[in-house]
Amino acid sequence: MSAHFADRLAAAIADRECPVCLGLDPRFAWLPRCLRESAGRAGSPSEPDPRAAARAIGEFGRALIDGLADVVPACKFQIAFYEALGADGIRTLEETVARAKAKGLIVISDAKRGDIESTAEAYARAHLGATSPDADAWTGLDADALTVSPFPGMDTLAPYLAYCRTAGKGLFVLVKTSNPGSADFQDLDVCGEPLYQHIARKLQPLAERYRGHSGLSSIGAVVGATYPEHARRVRQVLPDSFFLVPGIGPQGGTAEAAAAAFRDDGRGALVSASRAVLYAFRDEPYATRFGEDGFVKASREAVLNLAQQVRHALRGRP
Repeated sequence: MSAHFADRLAAAIADRECPVCLGLDPRFAWLPRCLRESAGRAGSPSEPDPRAAARAIGEFGRALIDGLADVVPACKFQIAFYEALGADGIRTLEETVARAKAKGLIVISDAKRGDIESTAEAYARAHLGATSPDADAWTGLDADALTVSPFPGMDTLAPYLAYCRTAGKGLFVLVKTSNPGSADFQDLDVCGEPLYQHIARKLQPLAERYRGHSGLSSIGAVVGATYPEHARRVRQVLPDSFFLVPGIGPQGGTAEAAAAAFRDDGRGALVSASRAVLYAFRDEPYATRFGEDGFVKASREAVLNLAQQVRHALRGRP
């Protein structure tokens, strides 16, 4: 059996002293000009040829992974941006995931899958299954963890849990997402308590069952940095779960808000930084210091600065 997911993630965070995850949300039109030009489509970034766009996105992801692997513990792939490019995008995804794993990074597939159990079995295999040694057989992306939706019901989590038991994989279940519209359903009062709290309570027995030697569970929750009070309430229900914390930066979340998702001991959460890190070269102070050609250096410094801000926020918590 592979090592417990939460134990591996906790160890990687401690080793790098960095609770920040590199989120890969690659958009061709936002890539550095040098990569768009090398793809031969600099003149039409809004409608790139899928093969050229996939090639440029692959170069972008691999460069960032190579440049940041020693400072971040994990890499989160937003699957939609690769799927949007069709078969070429999927091939790029596979290659980039393999690069991240070869560099020792924990890989999170951010696909937010959710469907009836029979379909969930296929989703679980696609994202958490391991690539076969047989070159003619492909059995999965071999991500270390997957984001999933609980909306269809708790029974639909069963196929994913099988991979947690037998292959050391992890889950991040959508509990309170970072977007403003999350309140439409997740904050609805259900028998005197918001729906997101009900989801957290349903997850609690599973989380307890999947705790590792670190005391942390491989059954985690997605809780946005844009809702710190919600994060505190969910943490009361799920004291031992890892929280994946998106929403910092352009969505309005701050390091101080993200700190609300952590346990009192400063562990148990992974802050996901995507646009704020990937495209740091576009904004000051990094744009002047590094320029587009220095996009890896800009992203590296942005990650280090964000990690420092989160650590400072954790020290300043009451």
